Amino acid sequence: MAQSTAASRRQLGAELARLRRSRGLKAADVAKHLGCSETRISRLENGTGRPKLKDGEVTALCELFGISEDHQIAALRNLATEATQQNAWWDGFRQALPSGLEPLLGFETDARAERAWEPNLVHGLLQTPAYAREILAAWPSNRALDIEDLVRVREKRAELLTRDDRAPLELWVILDETVIRRPIGGAGVMRDQIGHLIDMAALPSVTLQLMPVSKGAHPGLGGAFSILEFEEAAPVVYVDSPAGNLFLDRTHDVRQFATSLDLLRARALDPDDSTALLRDAAREKP
Repeated sequence: MAQSTAASRRQLGAELARLRRSRGLKAADVAKHLGCSETRISRLENGTGRPKLKDGEVTALCELFGISEDHQIAALRNLATEATQQNAWWDGFRQALPSGLEPLLGFETDARAERAWEPNLVHGLLQTPAYAREILAAWPSNRALDIEDLVRVREKRAELLTRDDRAPLELWVILDETVIRRPIGGAGVMRDQIGHLIDMAALPSVTLQLMPVSKGAHPGLGGAFSILEFEEAAPVVYVDSPAGNLFLDRTHDVRQFATSLDLLRARALDPDDSTALLRDAAREKP
């Protein structure tokens, strides 16, 4: 299968970072050389967003990094071209996507596995259309005319769990018990959503745990996060917050979140007991 645009962006970013470090340069040095912001260089190296390298900028970078061989210049230019190809499955929904969501879609599409903690909402890969529609409509930053497109994006994301062109995305999610108690959309929507969680938990690619409210304080009270793991690249931590989306790939940061997730998994109900709690909750809905 051809490499996705998101994977190409990550590959380009990793190569740019490697070349910069090999010359003992800082991101600020590269930004000054290109006449752009340091933030843009950071986004290029992290593979987030869609920062495009112009052909003249590739030439300037080759000069800065001391690259003079024609085949090396061509290789970097090809990477830059592949990183801007418009071949992602979400291209048709780009007008509706909120800032910061596109990198997540790319990372999820390329990932081998995703491990996540969700204290407030059902994870996006496990939401029913009705549930997704309710929470998307509740966010004031979403335009009413974009809601159905955003719901469709969530449905397409869920297909990663059953894709057949490569191994399905392995998803391990821990949900706080309050997620299934909060009446998003009313009893009917929640009954169907809980039933959907039970069905999804039965998939070979999905592991679902619930964190009972009786457990009290735990490492997940700071908010939701996901760790995305890849076949041939370092893992990335995704943190969603009202202040914006963060993507962290430094070893220290990833290790901290991985430790928190391990502690959460140890304190949560095991998958069988979690499914039993879901069944009890479904029976409680009128």
